[in-house]
Amino acid sequence: MKYKLVWEDDFNIDGPVNPKIWNVEHAGTGFGNNEDQYYTPREKNLYCKDSILHIVAHQENYKHRKYTSAKITSYGKKSIGYGMVEVKAKLPKGKGTWPAIWMLAESIRNGVRWPLCGEIDIMENIGRNHEEVHFSLHSKLYNHVIKTQQTYFETIPGVTERFSVYKMIWEPNYIKFFVDDKEYVTFTKGEDNRDTTKLGWPFEPPYFLILNLAIGGNWGGEIDDLIFPQEFLIDYVKVYERID
Repeated sequence: MKYKLVWEDDFNIDGPVNPKIWNVEHAGTGFGNNEDQYYTPREKNLYCKDSILHIVAHQENYKHRKYTSAKITSYGKKSIGYGMVEVKAKLPKGKGTWPAIWMLAESIRNGVRWPLCGEIDIMENIGRNHEEVHFSLHSKLYNHVIKTQQTYFETIPGVTERFSVYKMIWEPNYIKFFVDDKEYVTFTKGEDNRDTTKLGWPFEPPYFLILNLAIGGNWGGEIDDLIFPQEFLIDYVKVYERID
């Protein structure tokens, strides 16, 4: 297959993220997972320096939360369709961290609620198992709330010590996940007799990208306050469309 780069960010301007690409979250609602952080746009939580995006979590009292962090989305600014996404990142380390590279359908902003809209998790990691990398799909019929999600995880030594490239190839009938060009799992539409309607496979463009570092919550679990501050570092984001 051949791909054409359609948008990217290499975070090469020191300071805030590029507002033409990213929205910055400012909220602490728990986000449906009882997460313990408050996302802020402050420089101490989110900044670019030396061509690296820093998403930084702190243990501090902020509004009604005891932790702060950051979350950015490309919604309304840069869309993602069938093709390939690459994110080069270094994961934080410590009990309670929950970094994620993921996508939601743009329809979620137009009244199609989660999980009917569909969610694609290119990378998730939880600090208590800091070398486990998770790849998942969520839909109305197959999602983590009812413990039916399509998911796979594997231990990949060193992901908190080095930058790795997390890659997804997205086609109408399958989604593949890679780390450093090694394929780990492919989810195929209708496999294992799964529903092929939008209830079971809602993964149609356009989607948008989300980068965040959550703390605690239903999945992040117990938090070790001695680990902070912790950083989720992103070297670049590259989004491609297929041209053959």
